[in-house]
Amino acid sequence: MAGSNLYPEKWLSKASTGDRIAYELRMRIISGMIEAGSTLSENKLAADFSVSRSPIRDALKILSSENIIQLERMGAVVSGLSQKEIEEIYDVRLLIETFVFERLARIDVSELVKELSKIFEMMKVAIKYHDPDEFSYQDVLFHETIIRAANHSYILMIWNNLKPVMESLILLSMRNRFNEKYDDFDRILKNHELYIEAIKTKDRTLMIKSLHQNFDDVQGKVEDLWRSQQMLSEGVEQEND
Repeated sequence: MAGSNLYPEKWLSKASTGDRIAYELRMRIISGMIEAGSTLSENKLAADFSVSRSPIRDALKILSSENIIQLERMGAVVSGLSQKEIEEIYDVRLLIETFVFERLARIDVSELVKELSKIFEMMKVAIKYHDPDEFSYQDVLFHETIIRAANHSYILMIWNNLKPVMESLILLSMRNRFNEKYDDFDRILKNHELYIEAIKTKDRTLMIKSLHQNFDDVQGKVEDLWRSQQMLSEGVEQEND
């Protein structure tokens, strides 16, 4: 089973068994490898992941709380994510980061700028070495670092609830882009550079510009996701032939 995992194994070192299974099932559902309408059986999942039913139940509860499955007796039915729901997730991100930018304009951001600059360098290294998973990790960390800097516990709680699904979307999108749109990363880096400059200068006009440049890219990410779903579905069909 490990060889076919979509979620990066190296990101799971501190995760419980239930969490590990939830991360993997989430990726398979969001990628389209497990299609909406499919039934997930506790017994079959326990056999597939070589675990007891207890961590399977834990994983299904997590995915149910994210509304990507509906729990039933001894299993679940997959709801998946619609394009509308994906766009709504990015709407919430836009709301969070717009609010956070306003907060950052009132505090000392020198340490934050240093931290973001370090992450930005790691993003460049990931691109140089064609490592979409590392780029995705640093991309999520970049935005989380900005959000944490606002020191707002309820905003952070909303972010943490969004993060697992968001992370899966970004991973799938970036893997596809590295294969099909590698030249696009120059523009993505410029967007992140603009973010840092906006925070550093506390220039609201620049902040609005950087937010819109980043989030206008959402449509591209959604299209990437549908393309990667098609590729994975074709791969599954070929395996079953």
